[in-house]
Amino acid sequence: MAKLDTLTLRVTDPDAQRQFYRDALGMSDQGGDRLGYTPEETALRFVKAEAAYRPQPADLYWKIAIAVPDIDLAYTQLQKAGVPCTAPSQFRDVGYLAKAVGPEGFTIELIDHWFKGDRPDFQRKVHLFGGGAHLNLLTLRTADMAAVEPNILSWGMKPVSIQPVDPYGFTLYFYGFTDETPPNSDLTAVENRIWLYQRPYTILEVQHIHELDAVTSPSKQAGGYGGATIKSSDLVVPCPQLMISKAAG
Repeated sequence: MAKLDTLTLRVTDPDAQRQFYRDALGMSDQGGDRLGYTPEETALRFVKAEAAYRPQPADLYWKIAIAVPDIDLAYTQLQKAGVPCTAPSQFRDVGYLAKAVGPEGFTIELIDHWFKGDRPDFQRKVHLFGGGAHLNLLTLRTADMAAVEPNILSWGMKPVSIQPVDPYGFTLYFYGFTDETPPNSDLTAVENRIWLYQRPYTILEVQHIHELDAVTSPSKQAGGYGGATIKSSDLVVPCPQLMISKAAG
């Protein structure tokens, strides 16, 4: 099975970034200069940039999302570590969310496995970040969903959820390398969202901004998104619009 393998971010201080993701978010070495939680998920790679990252609303890259069984525990852990983070709150019928910011301004979304008030009682692994985190989503933006979706499907990914957020002017589309089937065949069904956040592999999330003319990408010298790779033994057609390519092996 193919997987979203590596997300590359360009930063001014790669060593400091690696230290932050280890210490604050509980990631570990995944081979080479890559960090992550498990081999089944996307790993992070930091490379040197000449200029600092300056996020903009129309950037191709938006965020990663880390899913946890206990977002309230994760919030407390980040507070103790001195990491800026919003208090967890239920955002519509999308998820129980919080937003943290890394040392160079990259957004890190936290998503609970459950909606607010629905989390069952369970024995928490309080020594782990959020009770046991996984990199759930790699989120990119597009101004033209009809143009990019055929490329995503050609890689062998399949749609697993669609989340219209019309009052905010966007729709979220989710794709995975998986044989699993969401609980409800209607991909807009709310019950699929909790299922989505509990997947042990990384999902590609694409935010389609309805009124956006085009997304922008940083130069190779500037900080920001440096691309992502798919690892598979099969031929994978790259999608230039999303700057995703096939990894060797």
